[in-house]
Amino acid sequence: MNNVLSSRVLFGTCSFCRCFLRRRRASPHVTEPRGTTATVSHRDARIDLSRFYASSQTPCSIKLPNNRQMSDKIGGAMNVFDRNMKRKQKQWAASLEDPDKYEYLKNEVGSRVADRVYDIARTFPLALDVGCGRSHIAEHLSKDVVERLFLTDVSESTLKRRRQSDIPVQCILADEEFLPFRENTFDLVMSSLSLHWINDLPGALRQIFHVLKPDGVFIGAMVGGETLYELRCSLQLAEIEREGGFSPHVSPYTAVTDLGNILGQVGFNMLTVDIDDIHIHYPGVFEVMSDLQAMGESNCAWNRKSMLHRDTILATAAIYKEMYGCDDGSVPATFEILFMIGWKPHESQAKPARRGSANISFGDLGKINQSPSMDKPKER
Repeated sequence: MNNVLSSRVLFGTCSFCRCFLRRRRASPHVTEPRGTTATVSHRDARIDLSRFYASSQTPCSIKLPNNRQMSDKIGGAMNVFDRNMKRKQKQWAASLEDPDKYEYLKNEVGSRVADRVYDIARTFPLALDVGCGRSHIAEHLSKDVVERLFLTDVSESTLKRRRQSDIPVQCILADEEFLPFRENTFDLVMSSLSLHWINDLPGALRQIFHVLKPDGVFIGAMVGGETLYELRCSLQLAEIEREGGFSPHVSPYTAVTDLGNILGQVGFNMLTVDIDDIHIHYPGVFEVMSDLQAMGESNCAWNRKSMLHRDTILATAAIYKEMYGCDDGSVPATFEILFMIGWKPHESQAKPARRGSANISFGDLGKINQSPSMDKPKER
């Protein structure tokens, strides 16, 4: 299903706003979290939360282990992303005066995740949103579907500036790579556009599987391997031309063929994996990179290049417009979104029939729609 979002200019980003954004970028204001304790903000009255956590501590006293959670040290086999840098990027994006102006992609994907929740004909008493950002899924849900919701994110500022919803929520400052919850806690776990920054994706999915109740469901969305291929190719060609080689500027993404295998290895069953390509048109490549930064989606890989030369940026803009430009002067950016649904096994779930138990041959399937008169031989 392809969805073409209208030009980014329609979202209210005028030239004045872009100049303001560049000015803010010159002296970014990043609010560091106070310590490493989990902060809690909730609208429920008098709820005993101790049964949800992996220890007897209350949420306000949970210590998040930096060596495991933030992945700050270089050299690990699965250490691809600088999680501390990603936290700072999200903190900076949340500190913008009007972050809603740049979160059109996250809003769209969050609504599609919510649509998949509505497709399941049941009410979930307790749900979890992993890497919630500013709560882009909850605003599309109602209390008739999700009665209570836990929100987790690595950025404290992002949680404080979350969008309001009708569902009672509980905010926990926690990394997606370390979920501080007990086994068999949640009926539903959701995630939207956060798992593509995880160093150990199988480990993160294994933790999600761990905190789900039997017959619980995980519904997630993450960026796929063909995302921003226009920007990736343009940058590579420009660097080869101007600098004689190229460096990775777009983060590595998971292929759809690998995602289903990982979910199956973790233990999920009744899997569903599908792809949505979202095409967004921008005035130029500078607006593409500017909006990615304002979304908090800048590259945070350890092997990223710290800077781009001016000649390389100008060459990138020219190549991008020449190779992918539209007739109206805009340039497209493609976002491949991988949606996944997996269930934790339970004895009540439907199971495949025993091998050899079929009583109809595949050769007879073509005769199902035939009338009985057609099967009788014609009398002479």
